[in-house]
Amino acid sequence: MRIAAGIAVGAGLLLSSLAQAAPARTPAEFYRGRTMFVIIGYPPGGGYDLYARMLAQHMGRHIPGNPTMIPQNMPGAGSLKAANYLFQVAAKDGSVIGTFARGLGSAPLIGQANFDSTKFSWIGSITKDTSLCISWAASPIKSWNDVMVKQFTFGGEGADADPDIYAKLYKNVFGAKIRLASGFPGTSNIALGMQRGEVQGMCGISWSTIKSQHPDWMRDKKIHLLIQAAPTKDPELPQVPTADEIARTPEQRQVLDFVQASQIMARPFTAPPGIPADRKAALRAAFDATMKDPVFLADAKRLMVDVRPVTGAEIDALVAAAYATPRDVIAKAARAILN
Repeated sequence: MRIAAGIAVGAGLLLSSLAQAAPARTPAEFYRGRTMFVIIGYPPGGGYDLYARMLAQHMGRHIPGNPTMIPQNMPGAGSLKAANYLFQVAAKDGSVIGTFARGLGSAPLIGQANFDSTKFSWIGSITKDTSLCISWAASPIKSWNDVMVKQFTFGGEGADADPDIYAKLYKNVFGAKIRLASGFPGTSNIALGMQRGEVQGMCGISWSTIKSQHPDWMRDKKIHLLIQAAPTKDPELPQVPTADEIARTPEQRQVLDFVQASQIMARPFTAPPGIPADRKAALRAAFDATMKDPVFLADAKRLMVDVRPVTGAEIDALVAAAYATPRDVIAKAARAILN
C-alpha cells in the first residue's frame, strides 16, 4: 500500500511539474478559431449599439489569431446589468468584452454599483463625446431659460443611465423644473416617446448619437439643444451653453466636473477583471490598431460616427482620478444625482 501510495504521489508531482513546465498559449494560439462576444448594455438601435457593432465588425482582424466577434445585447437598468455581468459572471479569459454607460465608471463611488471600476480590464473608448439635453420642437421648452421656469417631463432609463443622471443633476444643482419619466429601455425608445408626445425631451443623449442616428432632427429642426455637458464646449455646438457656463458657485462646478468627466470615455469597452496580461495587451493593441484602420474609418464616416479614440491606459487614469476625488465632493455629487 505504501509503495502504491508513493507511486501515486510521485505521478501526481510529475504531472504537476509537467503542467507547470508546459508553455502557456500565446494570444494567437488562444484566439485562433475562437468566437468572442461583445456585450452591449443597451437594446438595438442606439448609439452604444452602433459603436459596439461597428467595433465587432472590424477589431477581430487586428487580434492575433483573428477571432470572430459576435455582438450580444444585454439591456437592463441603464446598462448596469451588462456591467455587473462583465465584472462578476463573464469568462475572465479574454474571450468577452463589452460596453456600458460611460457614467458607470464612477457609479460605485456614489453607491450606484457594487463593483470596483479600477479592476476592469479597460480596452479603450472609440470617442470622446458631449451629452446634451434636448427638447422636441413641438414642446413649450425652447431654451435653457424655459427649463428654469416651465414644468415639463423628460424621459429616462434607470438611475444609473445618463438621461436620468443629467436630468437629476440639473434639477438639483440649478433648480431646473424637470419631471423624470424613467423606465425606457434606451435613448432610441425615449426618442419614440418624444415623437409620440409621451415626454417632451431628454437629457444625456450624445451629440454623436444625434448626428449618426437622427440626422433629420437637426436638418428639419425637430429638436432644440438646451445645454451641453462636457469638460470643454464642443466646437460643433458654439451656441449651446455648457453646464459650467451656467454654474454660479465653486461647489456647483466641483459637482459638475466630477459627473462630466465620464464624457472623455464616451463609448468605453472593457474586458472583465483579471484576464491574462498578454491577452489584455493584445486586446488593447488591437483596439488601438482598429482606430487607425482605413476600412474602419471609412465605415465610421459612412455611418456619421465620431472617432476620437481614448486608450485603455487613459481610461485607467481617468477612473483612478475619479476614485481619488475628495469624499466631500463625491457626497455632493451623490446628493445631486440620486434624489
